[in-house]
Amino acid sequence: MAYDKFNILTTTAVPLPIENVDTDQIIPARFLKATERKGFGDNLFRDWRYHPDNTPKEHFVLNNPIYSGKILVGGKNFGSGSSREHAAWSVYDYGFRCVVSSFFADIFRNNCLNIGVLPVQVSAEFLDKIFKAIEANPKTEIEVNLPEQTITILETGEQENFAINDYKKENMLNGFDDIDYLLNIKSNIEKFAENTPL
Repeated sequence: MAYDKFNILTTTAVPLPIENVDTDQIIPARFLKATERKGFGDNLFRDWRYHPDNTPKEHFVLNNPIYSGKILVGGKNFGSGSSREHAAWSVYDYGFRCVVSSFFADIFRNNCLNIGVLPVQVSAEFLDKIFKAIEANPKTEIEVNLPEQTITILETGEQENFAINDYKKENMLNGFDDIDYLLNIKSNIEKFAENTPL
């Protein structure tokens, strides 16, 4: 399944300065029955967003109208815990296209890259600058430049580089998942097969 191409994302951001956010907090286990990647955004951070009677918790950041945007800024060790793909699905389905943290759990990072969410790992110092900038001005815009592999706080001009696997970067730029990538090079694979003796 192809996803939106990711090139340069300029948007406001939603701050979640909580460390060790695990996948069960991102999407509780009781919502894992669906097999299609649809509807998970409704239950992103479900137990943090809603009371047991389904009324919104007004103090949770996703229920605060002053914060919006396609970037979620999380605390250190984001996406730890079990390896459920649904956590990444819920982030994407809610509308986030990028998650920023000073450290990601490897499986969550890879699940994000597989579905079109860019995990941007920054230093603890730069993460703190982002949180402070958003706290001072919720309309602060962040630019994430995938071709240049930079993230910039536009209000201050402060910038940092981030790392990404070359293969995953190319897929994100083209909006490919792994199957799309193989289909894109199908003629090369067929040519190789024709010229390779059994």
